[in-house]
Amino acid sequence: MQQFQVRTSGRTDLQDITTEVRDAVGKLAVPDGVVTIFTPHTTAGVTINENADPDVVHDMLKVLDEVIPFSHPAYRHMEGNSAAHIKSSLVGCSQSVIVENGRLQLGTWQGIYFAEFDGPRTRKVWVAASV
Repeated sequence: MQQFQVRTSGRTDLQDITTEVRDAVGKLAVPDGVVTIFTPHTTAGVTINENADPDVVHDMLKVLDEVIPFSHPAYRHMEGNSAAHIKSSLVGCSQSVIVENGRLQLGTWQGIYFAEFDGPRTRKVWVAASV
């Protein structure tokens, strides 16, 4: 397993971690198989989406904040970050990507993103291979 850290810059943030994941795959020396990208946090996630147009990141964060607002009268969680927990569950804390000939098999426009929902913070990302 490889591990790296991500420093987020806002309460919500999407950070492109594709390069860090590629580096981790190289260190794992995976010729063919599947890698899992996982974050061990209950208020963060990992997702795959377009990495060519930065407006996609903006739109995703904007809509998530509109659909799941930070303040809502139904929230009972004492820490005040219920929205972050809900967003994490919806996005998910992991993604799997096929590796062939040592390379991530992503689509032309795809990138791997770390999703922050309770920042800014320094977070962990783990990358493990299955062959």
